[in-house]
Amino acid sequence: MANTPQARKRIRRNQSRAAINSARVSRIRTFVKQVESAIAAGDREQAAAALKKAQPELARGVARGVLHKNTAARKYSRLTKRVAAL
Repeated sequence: MANTPQARKRIRRNQSRAAINSARVSRIRTFVKQVESAIAAGDREQAAAALKKAQPELARGVARGVLHKNTAARKYSRLTKRVAAL
């Protein structure tokens, strides 16, 4: 257990930040799943629209530090490739 006041505060802060970050990652996953479901349905227009919404979410995840920039770039690249193949 933390003994110093700053260590106790750090524990509180880490818990709240973890909750916020997990919500951000969950939101990003939701947007990516919307693109994937549109691809699975074969609906090119809906997939393109969902991809257009997912890209800023991925970029926001990178800016907030919950995703590595290469991870976001890889996801965006693969999704774009799959939408273009429809």
